[in-house]
Amino acid sequence: MAQKPSIPKGTRDFSPAEVAKRNYIINTIRQHFQLYGFQPIETPSFENLETLMGKYGEEGDRLIFKILNSGDYLKKADQKAYQEKDSTGLTASISEKALRYDLTVPFARYVVQHQNELELPFKRYQIQPVWRADRPQKGRFREFYQCDADVVGSKSLWQEVEFVQLYDAVFSSLGLEGVRVKINNRKVLAGFAEVIGESEKLIDFTVALDKLDKIGEEGVKNEMLEKGISAQAIAKIQPIFQLKGSFGEKIQGLAEILRTSEAGMEGVEELQFINNAIEQVGLEKSVLDLDVTLARGLNYYTGAILEVAAPDTVKMGSIGGGGRYDDLTGIFGLKNLSGVGISFGLDRIYLVLEELGLFPDEVTETTRVLFINFGEKEALYALGAVKNLRAAGIIAELYPDSAKMKKQMNYANKRGIPFVVLAGAEEMDEKTFTLKDMKKGDQRRVSFEQLLEQVQLKADVE
Repeated sequence: MAQKPSIPKGTRDFSPAEVAKRNYIINTIRQHFQLYGFQPIETPSFENLETLMGKYGEEGDRLIFKILNSGDYLKKADQKAYQEKDSTGLTASISEKALRYDLTVPFARYVVQHQNELELPFKRYQIQPVWRADRPQKGRFREFYQCDADVVGSKSLWQEVEFVQLYDAVFSSLGLEGVRVKINNRKVLAGFAEVIGESEKLIDFTVALDKLDKIGEEGVKNEMLEKGISAQAIAKIQPIFQLKGSFGEKIQGLAEILRTSEAGMEGVEELQFINNAIEQVGLEKSVLDLDVTLARGLNYYTGAILEVAAPDTVKMGSIGGGGRYDDLTGIFGLKNLSGVGISFGLDRIYLVLEELGLFPDEVTETTRVLFINFGEKEALYALGAVKNLRAAGIIAELYPDSAKMKKQMNYANKRGIPFVVLAGAEEMDEKTFTLKDMKKGDQRRVSFEQLLEQVQLKADVE
C-alpha cells in the first residue's frame, strides 16, 4: 500500500477560496504601494549563502535554510569539520546557496548590483515568499510571503511619516480598526545603554528589552543580569518601564531619561518630528503609539523602528514591521546610502481578517452561472451564451459531461453556484434559456438579454 503523501511542517496547501482571500489582501497592498509611488521588483528565491549570513544576527543565521551543493558534495567537504562533527565548519564547504530569509537583504544586494541603473531615491515594492527554519506555530510558518516597500537614497524623515500613513491606508482598506502602529528609535535604545554605562552591551540590552510583552519586566531584568548588565545599571533605567500616557507625554518622559545622551536626544527629536507630522495629516483608523521597549532583534536598524499590532480583540503577534537602516548597502560595499522600509505579514493579516469576519463575500465568489450539458448540440448552443456572458464579465461555465441532471445540479450546489441554466431542444428552437435561481428554487424562461440582466442585477444587489 502506497504511503499517504504529506508536506513539510510549516508549509501549507491553499484551497481556491484561500487563494482568493490571499489575493484580495495582496492586491489591496499592491494597489496602495503603487498609489504611493513604489515600483515593483523581484529577486531569486535563493541567494549566495555569503549574501545572507551575518545579516540577521546569530539567531537569524541559524534559521536560514541552506541548500546543499549539487553533485557529490561530500567530496569537497571540509574533512576535519566532518570528522569533528563541526556543523558550522561543514556547512561552509557543502553549501554555497540558501533560500532567502527576508526581502530586505536581497533588496540591498539588488541596489548595489544595479546602482548605475537606479534613479535615487529609489522606491521599490516586492511581494514574494521567504523561508525560515523556525518552529511552526499559529501565525508562524517556515514558508510565507512578505510584502515589502522600501526607499533608499534619502535620509528624510518624511519617508517614515509616509510609511505610517501607508500602514494606515492599507489596514483601513481591509476594514481593520484599532490597529496600533508602534514606533521607537534605535538611537533612543543606544541612549538607554549610554545612560546606564553599558554601551558595549547594546545588542544584549535591546534583545532583552524587546521581550517585555512576552516575559514581563522581571523576566527582562533577569535576562539583562544573565547577559552581564549590572543591577545598578538596570536600576538606572527603571523609569522606562513606567512610561505611560499619550505620545507627547511619553516623549517628555523619554527626554528626561535621555537628557545626558546626545544620540538618545537625537532619537527623541526624530520621534517628535514624525508624531507632529502625523497629528497634522491625521490617520483614518490606526493609532501611532510610542513604545520605548520596541527593539526588534535585527542588527541593521539605525533610526526609526516600526511594528504593527493587530486590534486587541485578536491574539496575534505583529502583522507588520520595519525601520530605518542608514547603511545596509554598506555590507555589500556601497557606503552611506540611507534606506527605510516596512513589511506586511500576509499570513498573519489573513488570520486576523478571518477571525474578525472581514473578508467581503464577493472575494470568494466562484462561477456565477453553470449551463447544464444535455448533449453535443445543446452544449454548442450553451457555449455561445457562455462566451457572451464572459465577454460581459460574468463568470460562466458549461458542465463538461452530459451526465444525469441530478449529478450536475448537485455539482452546482456543492460549489455554491447561484444560477443554473437549462437549454434543451425547446429553448434552442425558441432561442431562449431556462434560468434557475438556486437560492430561491424558482425558474423561468428568458432571452439571453434577460438572462444577462438577471445575473448582473443579482450580482449588484449582493
